[in-house]
Amino acid sequence: MTSIFQILMLILDIAQFIIIAHIIMSWLINFQVLNLRQPLVASIWDGLNRLLEPVYSRVRNILPNMGGLDLAPLVVLIGVYALRIVLINNASAFV
Repeated sequence: MTSIFQILMLILDIAQFIIIAHIIMSWLINFQVLNLRQPLVASIWDGLNRLLEPVYSRVRNILPNMGGLDLAPLVVLIGVYALRIVLINNASAFV
């Protein structure tokens, strides 16, 4: 059962990394440090959007309209952290 706990923690770590990479990449694109006309940047951005947009769209349906401010990545990242805390606090159930 410990291996299930470790696998779940690994999945949450990967999700956390992908969300943070998406957030940083969106900042770099908005500040024109990265250019979407470059094929590598465009393909990475497209892949991250395809991966995260289904999750973000569900969260956006719940959140109120904040104008131009998108809080969906923050809410999803907080959700991943909350799941990590729940798993760590209940690690004894996996032993």
